[in-house]
Amino acid sequence: MLGEIKGLNEECGVFAVWNHKDAAQITYYGLHSLQHRGQEGAGIVVSDGDKLSIHKGLGLVTEAFKEGDLERLEGHASIGHVRYATAGGGGLVNCQPLLFQSQTGGLAVAHNGNLVNANGLKHQLEGQGSIFQSTSDTEVLAHLVKRSVYPRLEDKVTNALSMIKGAYAFAVMTENKLMVALDPNGLRPLSIGKIGEGYVISSETCAFDVVGAEYLREVQPGELITFDADGMHSEIFSSSSARSICSMEYIYFARPDSNVDEINVHSARKNLGRQLAQELPVEADVVTGVPDSSISAAIGYAEEAGIPYELGLIKNRYVGRTFIQPSQELREQGVKMKLSAVRGIVEGKRVVMVDDSIVRGTTSRRIVKLLKDAGAKEVHVRISSPPITHPCFYGIDTSTKSELIASSHSVEEMREMMGADSLSFLSVDGMLKGIGRKQESSSCGQCLACFTGNYPTEIYPDTLHPHDKVLNT
Repeated sequence: MLGEIKGLNEECGVFAVWNHKDAAQITYYGLHSLQHRGQEGAGIVVSDGDKLSIHKGLGLVTEAFKEGDLERLEGHASIGHVRYATAGGGGLVNCQPLLFQSQTGGLAVAHNGNLVNANGLKHQLEGQGSIFQSTSDTEVLAHLVKRSVYPRLEDKVTNALSMIKGAYAFAVMTENKLMVALDPNGLRPLSIGKIGEGYVISSETCAFDVVGAEYLREVQPGELITFDADGMHSEIFSSSSARSICSMEYIYFARPDSNVDEINVHSARKNLGRQLAQELPVEADVVTGVPDSSISAAIGYAEEAGIPYELGLIKNRYVGRTFIQPSQELREQGVKMKLSAVRGIVEGKRVVMVDDSIVRGTTSRRIVKLLKDAGAKEVHVRISSPPITHPCFYGIDTSTKSELIASSHSVEEMREMMGADSLSFLSVDGMLKGIGRKQESSSCGQCLACFTGNYPTEIYPDTLHPHDKVLNT
């Protein structure tokens, strides 16, 4: 994925291990596999049965952990996290896992998603004497757990989960227990694997292959799973309505070699491309995809349309993170550093450029310009998702409608702004058909909020931009 020059930024990644002597090392490699979900910080908390130890740092996993850091994290259980700041500010204090110590023991928490009622809960908790260490909404869960009057930890956690709303895949660990939970709508992916006599839990299944774990199953919506000395135990803490898994996991976020709710992401994206070619054909000479998340859809489009697929765009994988440049000219140069058009492929050709989504529109305009500067005769942009017209409150950094070009411009206006010869988006029905989830509901068990404005949970007023309105279901 293109990092800063793409419109969407990834959520976070959670990884956990139970009952393995090399828990920290396995978590380190697991976080490597989830690096695409967050590049701002990484951390690991480990338990040896008596105490919790932590190490976290800013940047990529390889930047956050230096030589010797893992050796100091001894224990049989761990939780790890890679972060993109979708809620709360940046900085080390907001890097996860968050670790809390008290007279009754330690508590570590890691979270993928976003809590839509976090602000109200923080206000309430602060009124009752809580002091927050970070600006992350994840910390709310820890305070709710610690303030719970129930004696059993599982009851404390389920009571806390009953009070929070939104999207979450949580990992919670004490000295002798590991717990994972998924929100009642199942907005985020979370899977369980087996490694020897132990278990691993990951935001994506691609991490299982890397650490040598065998996939067992998905964590179900509204399910709390506890790992302790007696093994794995499951309980349902909230009755689930129809699942509403984030559509963007299939379209953009997840790695192609992951399976999300039993569907392979690469296959789903190829099918989206096929559906796109059926709905929106165009006469062209070559098809190319925007690296990396659009490659699968571009291949599917090319196969269905009978047009050769070519690597018309090449990503430079050795460009580090860069500061935002002050001038338009330097910003354009920043795009060229990260992405190059292959003149020998596109020169004099009618090019179909397949991308997964358009958010603000600036990146698409720059890529169209790259192709035309390289001699492309025509550039036809095909998007393997519907127009994103509404903000996301569940862990994607599009929290205001004004950021979204499709919310205020027609397709023709967007086409003119990006300088393309044509522009078309996949329909909602085509997207659902392409992904292929077998559900009786009209949404096929997916969250469509960013396309339709129909949100699967209540959206609280203090999370909204003053000019934004939403529909709750």
